[in-house]
Order: sequence, then structure tokens, then C-alpha cells
Amino acid sequence: MSIDERPDTQRLVHGACHHDCPDSCGWTVTVDGSGPRPTAVKLRGNPDHPFSQGELCPKVNRFLDRVHSADRILHPLRRTGPKGSNEYEQISWDDALDEIATRLHDVIDTHGGEALLPYSDAGNQSLLSMFGSGSRFFHHLGATRLIRAICGVTVGAGLSVTNGSGASLEATEMVHSRLIVLWGTNTRLTNRHLWPTIEEARSNGARIVVIDPIRTLTAEAVDAARGDRFVQPLPGTDIAMMLAMMHVIIREGLADDEWIAQHTVGFDELRVAVADWTPARAAEVCGVDADVIESLARDIATTRPTAIRTLIGAEHHENGAMFFRTLACLPALTGAWRDRGGGLSRSVGHWTESQIDLAALTRPDLMPTDDGHLPRSVNMSRLGEVLTDLEPPIHAMVVWNCNPLVTTPNAELIRRGLERDDLFTVVHEQFLTDTARYADIVLPATTQIEADDVVFPWGHLWVSYNEAAIEPMGEACSNTELFRRLSTAMDLDEPSLFDDDEVLMRAALPTIDLAELRRERWLRAPYPEDGRPYGDPAGATPFSTASGRVEFASAGLESIGQPRVPTFVAPSEGVGAAGDIRQRLPFQLLTPKHHTRFLNSGYAQLPKHGPAEGGPFVEVCPADAADIGVADGDLACVANDRATVEVVVRVSERLRPGVVAIPFGWWGDDHRDGHVANSITNDTLTEWGGGVAFSDTLVAITPAPVSTGV
Repeated sequence: MSIDERPDTQRLVHGACHHDCPDSCGWTVTVDGSGPRPTAVKLRGNPDHPFSQGELCPKVNRFLDRVHSADRILHPLRRTGPKGSNEYEQISWDDALDEIATRLHDVIDTHGGEALLPYSDAGNQSLLSMFGSGSRFFHHLGATRLIRAICGVTVGAGLSVTNGSGASLEATEMVHSRLIVLWGTNTRLTNRHLWPTIEEARSNGARIVVIDPIRTLTAEAVDAARGDRFVQPLPGTDIAMMLAMMHVIIREGLADDEWIAQHTVGFDELRVAVADWTPARAAEVCGVDADVIESLARDIATTRPTAIRTLIGAEHHENGAMFFRTLACLPALTGAWRDRGGGLSRSVGHWTESQIDLAALTRPDLMPTDDGHLPRSVNMSRLGEVLTDLEPPIHAMVVWNCNPLVTTPNAELIRRGLERDDLFTVVHEQFLTDTARYADIVLPATTQIEADDVVFPWGHLWVSYNEAAIEPMGEACSNTELFRRLSTAMDLDEPSLFDDDEVLMRAALPTIDLAELRRERWLRAPYPEDGRPYGDPAGATPFSTASGRVEFASAGLESIGQPRVPTFVAPSEGVGAAGDIRQRLPFQLLTPKHHTRFLNSGYAQLPKHGPAEGGPFVEVCPADAADIGVADGDLACVANDRATVEVVVRVSERLRPGVVAIPFGWWGDDHRDGHVANSITNDTLTEWGGGVAFSDTLVAITPAPVSTGV
């Protein structure tokens, strides 16, 4: 049966995937109306979608299993046992709202609005689901403000120092490239719909370079016979390699002097800064042979067009912002922005999100001020510290769109915070996640096919309308409806708290014809017609730095106590760790996205997803396994001062000696001791930008004690 051949009782509804993924695929839902209630019976990729072209990933292909799961939360729940016990009773929405309203009013009356913490992230990246009316609600109450910087924000902060914004090359423009450098991105797994573009470029003669501390699925596509290469630096050392590459480019006269003179400032300072960064020096830091660094530098400088493609993984180091600030210097140094298919490609959020008036949704004007004082801010990555050591304390927290006990670093400290008797916690969710099990009240949330929304992708230019295919299951409600109900229950009188979804969409999208978007299903965001975001013709995007040029040297960085020019500073919990920490904790832990059937903490608990991936494991190279005294399939304890995680050993050739990996996303139930990968990860913040150093985590590994069965 084709996409348009359906029984008379069925209709086709168009939507778009909402996940934290650059691909934002188009889909269609077949709805059967023959029963007493319309039911979604099929979900497939939309073959007409300009980017995803009908293909969905193994997660979303089974999305209806998620919608119809027997484990889904469909009614409000009240905790009846200890926090974390998973003991709940079903209650009515009226009872749930009354209890929440009473408790929140008590907290505000006793401790002030700042004792209330909203905690949400990108579990659903659609416009209303992610931003909606939640910010209005919490701003009106004077709640503590959340800095959402666990992913992405640091990348933009780094790029903005060099280029003035995060504007970058639209990824499908790489079809014109002749050298594609995939730096810190596992494209074939985490950006799968871009891979056909790369393959088309390769068929036209392009070569690829994959730079990653893990020999990923993408690295396996490297074909040395056709000139591809895989480069495997030690984690957190890429900046040293970039500085050495710039050293080579300048030393050998390969810089584009004309472009530099016209479009940059600070070149002389940069030249001095990289003068001592010889490939030999960088090789000692990053573990990549000097001749490889030399050759890579020449290739990038002499191959036109050259595109560097990166995503967000590299930001998860203490020097994460400097990584992207330094990386942005390379295409400026070589003049790669001259060429169609040249430059740096990261996110197209600059282009798609330019259509959004975010202030119209979040209404920052609702935040109460006292002599110019705004409510305090906390960083989401330090949630454990916020819940256990903040003064004055947080006494109530509302969580939606995320599962921080699995996705946020230093998770055992978060768990201790959630266990507090004096913390009232509300979670709006689809399943009883690790976080939801510590909630006092759990409220049922809709899935993507149960609510209208608009999806703004960050991996391509096609903004999509997501039409609700079915009515909410059970008593579930959308994020926006949740805050309208809470506003009513709390007797709030600010009119904007009650705006319906249509009003919210129109306010947030002043330049988009919403009727046209619904009719056409997707619209292409504006992007320079010649494909060059920083090209020479009039109308190209300007560099929006203070100087109006690419800034190899930045006074703005100096003003926040950071070096004016690109500089390598080793992470304090990583390759350059000082003191005895490396003796106690000799292995650097990475927690990558590894799985094809679940994303972050989503889907891991579903029967056709998590079990198909096996179970949690620690990946080590053969030499390290021999030194530790473990073999493939053995149990090992991976530990540091934060926690211990007991996992199965998987011996492989994908990692260098001294580097180990535990793919993150498994829930506590999947781990023998209930601890997850993020129980041991580092919550140190990046040097600027507010990100967090997941990947600067040191651990010790020992064979697990043999159980006596007693």
C-alpha cells in the first residue's frame, strides 16, 4: 500500500520528529477512525521531506510502541512510599493540581519565589514543548532562573568570539566540498541523513578526514586507498593540534593573505601565539604523529573547497569553548569562506531560529525586580550542587522535558538532593523515569503525535509543522496546557499565562505565515542563495564581532579573564591533570552516544530498544584490559571520588590506551548497582559559555569482587 492508498476509515497526518538530533525528520501518521476513538496505527518517514526523504532511524520507526506502551503514565500519580521507591497511587487532576498549588504557594510564602526551581531541557525540541509558557509561569512567580547550557550553548559561545555569531555553513552545501573534515562528530550514527550528502561529495572526488578520540562508526567509513584518513587525538587535546596546524599554515605561507587582510583582525597576535606550537610539541600533547599534523594542515590549506563539520561532542571538556573558538580560526586563516562548500559547518540554528521571537514566549518582562535585582540563576549542569549546597535552598522543583538523574553529570549528588524530605518535586513525564521516581507528584505528558507544534531544526533549513494525529492518551496533557492548568490552580491573574497554543505560535513566529506552514508542512529558512554564509557579495552574513571581522585576537575574551588568542589549557581532570589524581585514577572516561535504538535517556526502557542494545558496558582496549586483569564479558568496577559503577567489560580496538568509554543513556534499572554512567562524570563547567566537562572524567578500573552468593 502506498503512502496515499488507505481505507476510507483512515487518514494521513503529517508531522516532524522532535528529538534532540540535527535531522528533525518528517513523518506521516496513519490514523484509523473506525473505532470509538481515532487510533494511530502506522508511523513512517515522509518521502517528500526535503532532508530526511522518507527514512527514519530505528528509534522513531517504532515510535508508536512508545505511544501505546503499557508502561506509559496516563494519569496523575502521588508518591506513597519513600522517594525513589517507585510506589505511587493514581489521583485525579483536580487533586494533583490542588496539592501542587498549595505546596508551591507555601514555598513562596515561606521562602520566596527563588526557592522554586524550574528544570527542563531538550527532551522535546519543538517550539511550544521546549519554550511554550513555562518560562512565563516561573518568571511571574519570581523563581530561580535555569541556565540551559548542558549542550550547544558553549559551542555558540566559542564560535561567537571568533565570528560574532554561530552562523555556519549549511551542511548539505558540503556536496560541493573536496575535503570534508568530520571533527568530533559521528555523522553516520548521530546525523545519519547527512551521510548521503557526504557520499555524493565523495563520488565527485571529495576525501574525508575523521578526527575523534573513538574509532566510531563514521571512522570505519574511512578508505585510505582513496585518500581518506582517521586521526585519533587524546580526549581534550584537539586545540593543541589546531594550534600546530595553524603554525604549519603560517610557516609555509599557505594562509590566504588577501582574505585575512580584508576580513580579519589580530593576525599578528595569532602568528606569535602559534609560533611555539610546532607539530612536534603538539604531538607530545595529543598523541598524534607530527607528520600527520603537518600533512593535515597542508591538506586543509590547499584543498578547495574544504569544509570542517563538527557538532557538540567536543564542547564537553573544560576547554570546550576554546575548542570551537580555535576551530573557527582555521577557515578564516585559509580563506575557506570564499568558496561554496568551504568553511565551518556546525548548526543552522542561526538561520532557522532567526524566525523565532523567543521573548514573546518566555516573557522575561514578567520577572519581578527589586531595585533592578533579578532572581538568581543556576546552571543546570550543577544540579547536584544546587539541590544540596545552595543557600538559600531550593524547596520545590518542577521537571519536564528531561530526565536529569540519567543525563546530568555527578548524578549521585543529584540523587542525594532529590531524596531531601524538604524538597517538593513535580515531574511531567511519559514514563516513570529515574527522576520521576523521586517525585511527589507525577503528571502525564503527551507525545509528539498528540499535540500541534512547530519543529525548528538545527541540522537543516526546513522548519516543519507537526500536526496532532490523535487526542491525548488517557489524561495526558501538553507542556503548555500543564502551565495553563497550574496558573488556574494557583489563582494567578496574569493574562499571558492563559494564552492558547495558537496565540503562542503566532506571537513567537511574527515573520512566518502559520497557515502557509500548516498547508505546505515545511518552509525553508532564509539562507544566502550562493551557499556561502560569509561570502564576499553584498547580502552575505556580516561578522558580527565588535570589529565587524573575524577576530583572531579578542578583547572580549580578555575582559572575562581569558586569553585574547587561541590557547591550549589542559583540563584539570584529564590528560594534563596535576598531582596524584592520575596515579589514583589512571583512565580517562568518555560517555558517548553509542546506541542506534535509543537517544540520550529516551527509549532505553522499551522492550524493542534497550534490550536490543545488550546492556551497559565499559569499553577498554586490549592492552588496558590485560593490565587491569579483566577479559571480555567480565564485570569491572569503574570508580572515582563521585561514585562506582559496576559494568560488563567489552574489549575492543576502538580506543587508545588510557581511554575508556561507557555509553550513556541506560537507566538505573539496567545497571547492577543502580548507578548510571553520569554517576561518575565531571560537573566542572567550561571556561566560558556555561557548558560542562562530561568528558574530562578520570576513573580507576578494577575487577568486580566475586559474589559469594551469601
